Amino acid sequence: MGDEERYIGVAERRARLALRHRLAGAARAASPEEVAGSLVALHGSDPATVYLAVGARLADPAGTVPETGRALYEDRALVRMHGMRHTVFVFPTELTAVVHASTGLTVAARERAALLKAMAKAGAPDAAWLKEVEESALAALARRGQATAAELTADEPRLREQFVYAAGKSYQGVHTVSTRLLKVLGVEGKVVRGRPLGSWTSSQFRWAVSPAHPELDVAQAQASLLGRWLAACGPATEADLKWWTGWKVTDVRRALAAIGARPVSLDEGVGYVVDGDVGPVAEPAEPWAALLPALDPTAMGWQQRDWYLAPALRPALFDYSGNVGPTVWWNGRVVGAWAQRADGEIVWRLLDTEGVGRDAEAAIAVEAERVRGWVGAARVTPRFRTPVEKELAA
Repeated sequence: MGDEERYIGVAERRARLALRHRLAGAARAASPEEVAGSLVALHGSDPATVYLAVGARLADPAGTVPETGRALYEDRALVRMHGMRHTVFVFPTELTAVVHASTGLTVAARERAALLKAMAKAGAPDAAWLKEVEESALAALARRGQATAAELTADEPRLREQFVYAAGKSYQGVHTVSTRLLKVLGVEGKVVRGRPLGSWTSSQFRWAVSPAHPELDVAQAQASLLGRWLAACGPATEADLKWWTGWKVTDVRRALAAIGARPVSLDEGVGYVVDGDVGPVAEPAEPWAALLPALDPTAMGWQQRDWYLAPALRPALFDYSGNVGPTVWWNGRVVGAWAQRADGEIVWRLLDTEGVGRDAEAAIAVEAERVRGWVGAARVTPRFRTPVEKELAA
């Protein structure tokens, strides 16, 4: 068997995950920037996930909240924006141009067309009117630095215009121009989420003008993004890559060829790693435990997850839309779930006890205490709740 077909088994995949995702004790990071750089993207649909994902991977999590806030809102080293699969993520700022060109442009064109079509059907003003309002709103946002939608409507009252969406349908509703337009501008890379109105767990965001970035060639940007992700998460199958990026399979294959990705053999079939990453990776020196939040980028990193998450656990750990809840890990696999109760206690439950002895339970208890320690008085309820999280939280 040639090197290009080397078999990479479950144990090695878990070792790669432990080290490259900063989960093993010796691999933990010193800063939120290091965490985001290692993972490529942090899920940002739930604001708390960003902080909890960072805290789980810091050698010293005590400064998780102020340091992550600094990186996001003061240094702007990290940016929250729409990315793969039309989902909100937090990226290193240097990746914004790559993400915009590789995944954002196609979605943005579709979103703007959908908005204009919905407005036209409702008899709302036309594209020229919307463009004028957009330019006025962006100018107001530039003057303010950061602003809520309500603050922008004070500067540009036409943002308050409403139109009926899907008239006559069971899902008919009334949309406000500000809500739909800001979403489109976000996907187009013109605005990004700014500092929240409340604490780090708040979902009420201000908006800010997107940092300036060059316009990149789409194919080159796709190759760059896929190369970064495969270095962090490889090996991965073509199905994993298509799912994570949200691209067409032809785009995935073109990017794989462009970076010279190397095929390897996995239990699921053919997988890929970046060139130079075919060699074996040793397991961490010490066993490790982790408490990862709902929507964590590791738990959600692959479409084919049997190598780290037993299929029998999925009904308890995922909501009806496929969003993972808080998970307990032991040596590279999901073994349970956790939650925070109203009094701040971090509680957890083992769902898969195979190979999980007293040493594992002791290590998990230490991680639970780490989370409780840095979260402090904050109360975190996942945006997308799962059966076992609800039960534990109660």
